[in-house]
Amino acid sequence: MKGIVVKSTGSWYHVKLENGIVVEARIQGKFRLKGIRTTNPVAVGDVVTTRKDENDNVVITEIADRTNYIIRKSINLSKHSHIIAANIDQAILIVTISQPKTTTGFIDRFLITAEAYHIPTILVFNKLDLYNEQELEELNFLMSTYTKIGYRCLAVSALNNTNLEEFKSILKDKTSVISGHSGVGKSTLLNTIEPTLNLKTSEISEMHSQGKHTTTFAEMFDLSFGGHLIDTPGVKAFGLIDFEKADLSHYFLEMRAILDNCQFNNCQHINEPKCAVKDAVVKNEIADFRYNNYLSMYNDDEEENYRAKGY
Repeated sequence: MKGIVVKSTGSWYHVKLENGIVVEARIQGKFRLKGIRTTNPVAVGDVVTTRKDENDNVVITEIADRTNYIIRKSINLSKHSHIIAANIDQAILIVTISQPKTTTGFIDRFLITAEAYHIPTILVFNKLDLYNEQELEELNFLMSTYTKIGYRCLAVSALNNTNLEEFKSILKDKTSVISGHSGVGKSTLLNTIEPTLNLKTSEISEMHSQGKHTTTFAEMFDLSFGGHLIDTPGVKAFGLIDFEKADLSHYFLEMRAILDNCQFNNCQHINEPKCAVKDAVVKNEIADFRYNNYLSMYNDDEEENYRAKGY
């Protein structure tokens, strides 16, 4: 019987069958022998075929072709990837200016990966009620910059119910994957718009200004107002995988729009003359921080090298 994977715990998968029943299933060993260099050959959102084995246990026998998926480098296994979710309509990245701070390096790595896998992304800036004047200026700057590029941005506060109806309208009738650092208030925000979720929440660590992991495994939930969301564990870093350096600039929307204006077809926008991208940076048509993040990704620097920088 066919079904959709709604929860992944590593070795066990919860599958919602066509009849609405949710069953626990294991994966057949052969999936691990197909050369898929990933820590999880089956992901939440996958459409799968199941059957019962000789011991009456449910096993996954087939994975349907995915319309898309979003992936990141496995933190512990550098040559492996981790599929965050599959068959999604959009990705929602929860961002905070402080408590904890989400760097633009992290934001851009997420955006570039989503763009590469053809997944529209919306930036939701949370904890609007906590920011001082300087932090609000940074918030407005980032929202203005990313909006100009072409990304939809929304500032919200779960505490003050700011813009939560607009957030719900974004999620309505869509399958959305929700991601962000630990501690950005993802679970609190989702509980506020859908109280029946009852997701675990936790306080921010005062010593490190970082959140504690509250979501352990990716899980799909039905929304009462229509749609589905895939809640994912908070991530500290977002490692890129399977990127050709020559293609990287195509995933920066503001760069892609002007690539044809470069003198050389294979321009990498670093040392080449008459480069439209570098000219646009000089003219403030491309934000300095976006170009610096491009260089960091191009040079394959670890995100930790610029985590402490403001942009």
